[in-house]
Amino acid sequence: MTETSPTADDPLAKLDLGVPHSARLWNYLLGGKDNFAADREAAAQVLEYMPELVQSARFNREFLGRAVRHLAGPAHIRQFLDIGTGLPTADNTHEVAQATAADSRIVYVDNDPMVLTHARALLTSTRAGATDYIDADVRDPDRILTEARRTLDFDQPVAIMLLGILNFVVDDDQAHGIVRLLLDAVPPGSYLVISHPTREVNAEAVDRAVEMWNAGGSAPMTVRSPQDIARFFDGVDLIEPGLVTCSQWRPDGNDTTPASEYCAVGRKNG
Repeated sequence: MTETSPTADDPLAKLDLGVPHSARLWNYLLGGKDNFAADREAAAQVLEYMPELVQSARFNREFLGRAVRHLAGPAHIRQFLDIGTGLPTADNTHEVAQATAADSRIVYVDNDPMVLTHARALLTSTRAGATDYIDADVRDPDRILTEARRTLDFDQPVAIMLLGILNFVVDDDQAHGIVRLLLDAVPPGSYLVISHPTREVNAEAVDRAVEMWNAGGSAPMTVRSPQDIARFFDGVDLIEPGLVTCSQWRPDGNDTTPASEYCAVGRKNG
């Protein structure tokens, strides 16, 4: 994108263009244009250690599509709370959900000013459904839930989507507290969808990439073991195939090469 200086009343005025941001780095890896030189430079450094990161980004996005299609289809979910949505690309949550069930309602949550400037792309909707955008941090679940009630009915099942965001809540107790609070707010029949980086596939490369990112990125991150990721689903029933690398969650004929992102979908029962 053109790197012009933002005006004072522009959301981009809050950006430090010299500091890479995860949403923009991910956008670059997915082939998007909403990123700056610092994001591209950080991506180039990470890719020196982890050339498969581009593939992991694609696998994570494909997992989102398969999970949402399942939830809006056979699982009959009509409400989605997508926290840490990132920059709009192809096959956003509302596009996938409403292509399956036109009356789906989606609330996006992110705290990146650049995502806010693109919120218009996330707020398109079928006439039967609805979309909304909340400018908030994952660490403020009370605010997220309060504002999400403008669009979502919390007496009906909701799919809580936390893809590639809990790794930026580095404190384990805080991360688990956030997930628990969100789950406590939704009724039985709701779903929890998580993807999270792990060391299982390429430990040395992941460790070096995380060290590099934490030395210069906009927010520190962590990786967790599959066992630690599974703890987020305590009290939630995982649906098949359970907790697996993103490429292997109901792959539907797609590439199943193991990736450094694990994922799962679970259903909250009574």
